[in-house]
Amino acid sequence: MARIFRVEQARICCPWHTISQSEHTVKIKERKRDGVVILEMSGKLMGGPDADAFDEILKNLIHQGSRNVIVSMEKVKWVNSTGLGILISGYTTLKKSGGELKLLKVSDRIESIFIVSKLFTVFKSFEDEAEAVQSFS
Repeated sequence: MARIFRVEQARICCPWHTISQSEHTVKIKERKRDGVVILEMSGKLMGGPDADAFDEILKNLIHQGSRNVIVSMEKVKWVNSTGLGILISGYTTLKKSGGELKLLKVSDRIESIFIVSKLFTVFKSFEDEAEAVQSFS
């Protein structure tokens, strides 16, 4: 069963609650496929409460024993430098716990940010979900 997380600029919600989505909100839907957690993000990844919520989600996953995570970026409209920092922090958190964070369906617009920032050398990115999941085997 998928869980949905919504983050609003001024507050963080619990995984089982929803709050109204604003212009500066990222929505995160969690599901599993073959033992790999897929976090489907939508909206704008801009920092602030997004960072705290993403960190909390990852820590909960690690506590539950899930250390391999794919972040689907297909519905992400924009990522700023703070949003990149959120992904880097998540990558580091999972690496330290023996896991890995990989990206899925990054748009051309956002991919250009990863290229300019040289982060394309850090993150493994996939267009096909099955291939991304299998890459953990």
